[in-house]
Amino acid sequence: MTALLLFVGWCLLLVLSWPLALLALVLAPLVWLLSLPLRLLGITLGAVFALLQAMLFLPARLLGWKR
Repeated sequence: MTALLLFVGWCLLLVLSWPLALLALVLAPLVWLLSLPLRLLGITLGAVFALLQAMLFLPARLLGWKR
């Protein structure tokens, strides 16, 4: 569904301003490539925080605390 909305939005932009639509078509892969390191950083930080949470709650879990 998201791809369909993106395509319809791009077609609307193509009708209204074709140079801007072509620029968006060229720049989209570049923006995606630039966002990859940020995504990897987010995944890594999420894993680090999950590990810290598991380490902090380990004594309580060993003593039998349950949610």
